[in-house]
Amino acid sequence: MTAELVRGQNHPLSQVRLEIRISAGRPVVAAATLGDENGKVRGVEWVAHPGVPTLPGLEVSRQAAADHRLAVDLDAMPAAVHRVDVLLALPAGVGGPDSFGSVAAPFVAVTGLDGTEVATYTITGLDAESAVVALELYRRQDAWKVRAVGQGYAGGLAELLTDQGLPQAHRLAAGINDAVAQGLARSVSAPPRTTDGDRSRQAAASALGPDQSGSPYGPQGTQGATGPYGPTQDPQSPSGTGYPAGITPSDPAATQPTPPPAPTTGGPVNYSHPRRQNAAPPPPPPTAPPGMPGQPAQPVAGDATGWSMEERLYNQVWGMFEDLARTMAAYRSAVDFADARMEKELDQVLSDPRSRIGGQGDAAREAAQARHAQLVDQAREALDRDLVQLGAEADVVEPALPAAYARWDNPVWQAYRVPMEMPMALRLGDLHLPESDPLRIPMLVRLPLERGLWIDSGASAAFDGSFADSHELRRLAMESAVAHTARLLAVHPAGEFTVHVIDPAGSAARELAPLVQSGVLASPPAAGAAGVAALLGRLTERVDLVQMAVRGGAADSLPPGFDTAQQLLVVHDFPHGFDDRAVTQLRYLADEGPAVGVHLMMVADREDADGYGPLLDPLWRGLLRLTPVPEDHLADPWVGHAWTYEPALVPPGSQVLQQVLAQVAMARTKYS
Repeated sequence: MTAELVRGQNHPLSQVRLEIRISAGRPVVAAATLGDENGKVRGVEWVAHPGVPTLPGLEVSRQAAADHRLAVDLDAMPAAVHRVDVLLALPAGVGGPDSFGSVAAPFVAVTGLDGTEVATYTITGLDAESAVVALELYRRQDAWKVRAVGQGYAGGLAELLTDQGLPQAHRLAAGINDAVAQGLARSVSAPPRTTDGDRSRQAAASALGPDQSGSPYGPQGTQGATGPYGPTQDPQSPSGTGYPAGITPSDPAATQPTPPPAPTTGGPVNYSHPRRQNAAPPPPPPTAPPGMPGQPAQPVAGDATGWSMEERLYNQVWGMFEDLARTMAAYRSAVDFADARMEKELDQVLSDPRSRIGGQGDAAREAAQARHAQLVDQAREALDRDLVQLGAEADVVEPALPAAYARWDNPVWQAYRVPMEMPMALRLGDLHLPESDPLRIPMLVRLPLERGLWIDSGASAAFDGSFADSHELRRLAMESAVAHTARLLAVHPAGEFTVHVIDPAGSAARELAPLVQSGVLASPPAAGAAGVAALLGRLTERVDLVQMAVRGGAADSLPPGFDTAQQLLVVHDFPHGFDDRAVTQLRYLADEGPAVGVHLMMVADREDADGYGPLLDPLWRGLLRLTPVPEDHLADPWVGHAWTYEPALVPPGSQVLQQVLAQVAMARTKYS
């Protein structure tokens, strides 16, 4: 029976291998400290956090997320350890909430490896605190217990760690925040969750079986297991923070409406669509055809809530993304449980000298391996069933996607016409997991872009090692940037999106040819140091003007003829051709530009800019990193899987890019 703890209450632990599952609704940092018999943390080496996630007997998450699973093996703890404190903190400096009083109460569960809950604790009563000691596992007379603590700290991690007796607390807290920022930079943030109560998904059914249904990743894990929808780096929010920050619900353009601010006091979070704040969205139409007896209903496109088919498809795609993340978490958890169980059984066999050799030992080992294989097969069967269902849904959703969400080989592009309004989101590529191949989930980011894009042309982008030629990688990176730029132009109404290009040495002339020859650029690519300085100066001045107008409440007083369109600056071959002033301006545009409609797309190899040292670290972290070839560098905001990203490229030999750009150029001419 599960013990539901209140603050200060304790409960004995009958198992030594445990999971601590955390559901917070918004991305939080999970960490843990080890204490001796006096409760003292002896040094930073006794702190597990995203920068150092593994200690003997303890492993924490490597990034901030709405859901966490911490692995604990009390038998593997050093003999000097008598206490384990589980810490939660809100990420600092990433634009999210700054106190637990403005988010839903975090829920913490101590479970066995099979998902059975031992004790749970909902951390209530928090207000201005941004860090909290959630639970304490402590050893008393060779027996372990768990105590609900709930001690909060308004001074954040630094104050909490100081209270734990660490003299290097502030330095350690800064290091943790830096590791979290790097993790969020690769995390895809989810879109804002809609009221999708009618969408009953079975894809996340627990792979652990009916006797192990305590997993929060299955459909019955309701204790705050899912964070708000809302890119990871917002991938992404839990997004209001981070799946590539472009996926978040906020609207950075000065001319666009903004979503309601997050509440500053306790209470329910407003998940209403930022453009429709006066009513809840209608439920999906009840058009799903019935399945065969005993089978689920056949999937249909648009099976999600929303005000339009576009919004329903957007929410449906994100529902599929979350389903795949959670069903994969259930599968991997089941496999981990099977591995741990077999290891324990083999340890028991080896601990008895009589069974180490001979037929009895061999029989015990074979039995343990057979039980392991049975559990893994059961988990794989459940995963395959879920993948079949998700695959069937993908088969009907993909052909129904509008141009902004569709691959370049989708027939919808053959009937392309310049839209009259900006879509909700844009497809930047596909995401998949190794076990789910060939299922692909479209990677959609919200528009307007909330953060810039970085197309990594470095050698690290070669996922399978087949691209050893750096020149080939740079060419592919620029082709990827051109495809993304063309898509951004294509999904905006005529005259509402302007593109500028910096190519200091003119080395990308071949790749830029579709943009240059079609006439969709605002001006020829800026070349040389003078061209770079002039273009950056104009865009920096634009950001300053719009900021002053907005802050002064005089947005209508901008100079006559001022271009109110969204601006995109594509930078190739950085930092060549950039002096120190230009680098500073570029950082300024990356930080301040998105809020006033000036966006950045960098095509660069980070190693080329090593000479600037840590000066440019905030720039790289502030951009959503994409690669020209498949690479598993993005993380989901729910459980933190490493997802393989595949860019949305134009099929070889296709003329669809030129046809679409011709339509855009024609519409721009008529608009002018």
